[in-house]
Parts: sequence; C-alpha cells; structure tokens
Amino acid sequence: MNAWGGSIFYVVIFFAIIYFLMIRPQQTQQKKRQQMLGSLKVNDHIITVGGIHGRITRMKEDRITVRIADKVEVEMEKTAVASVAGQEE
Repeated sequence: MNAWGGSIFYVVIFFAIIYFLMIRPQQTQQKKRQQMLGSLKVNDHIITVGGIHGRITRMKEDRITVRIADKVEVEMEKTAVASVAGQEE
C-alpha cells in the first residue's frame, strides 16, 4: 500500500510541474493576445501573422481592413493580426 502512495505522490508532482511550466504560461499568453485583439482601433500600425505591415482603416466585428500601400487595402480576420507595431512584449 505504501508503494502506491509514493507513486501517486510522484504523479501529482509531475502534473503540478507540467501545469506551472506549460499550461499556465500558455493561458497568460492567450489572455494577452485576446486583450491586444480587443484593443485594436483605426489607424493602428499592425503586423499580420504573414508578416505584412499596414494600417487599420476600417473595423467590423471580426474583420478589419488594412492599408498596405497607397490605394491598396485588404480585408482580413482580426485573428490574423500578430502584433501592433511599436508595442513590444
């Protein structure tokens, strides 16, 4: 019976280490990303996941229009935004 107690103790410790080293930091990073996407506004300079730099010209609920050059605008999902230029992590 004592051997089972020791094994269970090690399994609990293992899962605690996994939680604090992997799951919790990922949840924190995801929360920061959601906050960044929620705070997007017109005229923000952004960088997309594909590496395209541009400025937001229009916003809808889940889509944005980005000017990437003179007279060139593309519409994309908000989730395609990787970061706001000038805001380093």
